[in-house]
Amino acid sequence: MNTITADTGPAAAGLGLFEKWLSAWVGAAILAGVALGNAVPGAFASLAALEYASVNLVVAVLIWAMIFPMMVAVDFGAVRRAGDKPKGLIITLAVNWLIKPFSMAALGVLFFEIVFADLIAPADAQQYIAGLILLGAAPCTAMVFVWSQLTKGDPAYTLVQVAANDLIMIVAFAPIVALLLGVTSISVPWETLLLSVALYVVVPLVAGAFVRQRLLANHDGNEAAVADFTGRIKPLSVIGLLATVLVLFGFQAETIVTRPLLVALIAVPIIIQSYGIFFIAYGWAKVWQVPHAIAAPCALIGTSNFFELAVAVAIGLFGLGSGAALATVVGVLVEVPVMLSLVAIANRTRGRFVAG
Repeated sequence: MNTITADTGPAAAGLGLFEKWLSAWVGAAILAGVALGNAVPGAFASLAALEYASVNLVVAVLIWAMIFPMMVAVDFGAVRRAGDKPKGLIITLAVNWLIKPFSMAALGVLFFEIVFADLIAPADAQQYIAGLILLGAAPCTAMVFVWSQLTKGDPAYTLVQVAANDLIMIVAFAPIVALLLGVTSISVPWETLLLSVALYVVVPLVAGAFVRQRLLANHDGNEAAVADFTGRIKPLSVIGLLATVLVLFGFQAETIVTRPLLVALIAVPIIIQSYGIFFIAYGWAKVWQVPHAIAAPCALIGTSNFFELAVAVAIGLFGLGSGAALATVVGVLVEVPVMLSLVAIANRTRGRFVAG
């Protein structure tokens, strides 16, 4: 994976080394997480226990650190004007709700009932397919802001895209999962869904809006003050990303070490789905001449998954030790490396899109 750059502004120039070699730092964080998770499992078990409604509070704080600079940059005037440029919204909603859940289900059946049929017991295969379906039916909420920031996405439009997907998820997640799983009664963990939206969108957005308003008030409405502030705190985003990676891989260190082949098998359809969904949305945006600052986040929203919701539903439906729960966990492990590679692709192809 090639290096990834983000616009940090002059004030963040001291973090250039971290950003220039971000892929290497993430790889080091993954290795450190696996090593520490196996060396001191009790410490990570204690961190994992700090959760409410399947939302880990440690991860929530780290995600706040990642997305806060982008929330400060949100221009609410631009949010109100997002409806004037509907193409990005149309693409993300169509891909996330008319394509992604069904393509993930199809890939699950293809690999676990045909390609891997000799390696996986039929009963286990159905469990893994169920876990993949749960991942495919839940587009990401929190990490999208990180990927958008790394691709210099439009913060206001990204917020609108995430909010639109969250609203649809409230009414569409259960029916889609019920249809694809063949289960008539899906118990949606509303606490997990609503708490995640509140923690990852509402709270940091309100905090960001307050800080933005104070900066503008203290500098006679000069937007340069906002840009300078976000430039100085953006190193926090990179540190938060690396810490999140370390913690997530530390939580699953035992599974990675003891069941590496199974993890690899489950990862195959997830990786294919991720790249496939990205290029469908990204290519569609290119054909429609959507500006890159909207096109990149638009494609990345569907590629990333709302793993907290998927894990919670998998545990509720099939149990903590089920294959479905394991499949959703593998989705967590795969996501960060894959998403960073897609961020790199989006940044390298920026010049092929209209500036907007």
